[in-house]
Amino acid sequence: MPVPEKTYKILVIDDEEQIRRALKSILSVRHYEVILAAGGEDGLDLAIDHSPDLVVLDLAMPGMGGLEVCKDLRTWFSGPILVLSVRPGEADKIAALDLGADDYLTKPFSAGELLARIRALLRRSSGHAAQPPVISASDIEIDIARRRVTRAGHEIDLTKTEFEILAYLAQNADCVVTSKMILEHVWGPEYVEDTQTLRVHVSHLRKKIEPHPSVPRYILTEAGVGFRFCIS
Repeated sequence: MPVPEKTYKILVIDDEEQIRRALKSILSVRHYEVILAAGGEDGLDLAIDHSPDLVVLDLAMPGMGGLEVCKDLRTWFSGPILVLSVRPGEADKIAALDLGADDYLTKPFSAGELLARIRALLRRSSGHAAQPPVISASDIEIDIARRRVTRAGHEIDLTKTEFEILAYLAQNADCVVTSKMILEHVWGPEYVEDTQTLRVHVSHLRKKIEPHPSVPRYILTEAGVGFRFCIS
């Protein structure tokens, strides 16, 4: 069995203890560094703290499920995500791939196939673990992975939707982002015409982060098009 040229760091997120133990055994003996998480929220925290090269992610977990974890990871993590699932149906596979998973393996699986998939994904990746981004603009700091926003060092309490709007704009800083793009990213394609809802949320967001909400410094309106997050 080929030995990796470097020690790759693999995060396993699976609520089944037997699966975690088995994967640690299979991967460790092949000289991978293995980090284990028993649930989605723990997995996200460990991904932030350890910046893995690849994530092995179970779909069917209590609490925060694999699809939600995959979506959150893809807000900052650029490495490969290999999904494991007991569900053989095509719908789950499509959903996972649409949310940013790179490959899909149905349980039960052989160690040989798992290792082959991992080697292929690592070959195609950059091989550099991504650091969770923190975007700064004047006194505003947006920690994408930890979903934390501060102004002058003081944390700002945002709703989930408000944070997702702000993070999406900040990740496209100084670029015009259309209302339809924001609506599809945050709410889904069925909401792309609901510009009034977006305007209401942007108004609430400005009241929380702008020094003078009526004369915005950070979230600028591009008339008839959408919004732009000003970082410079």
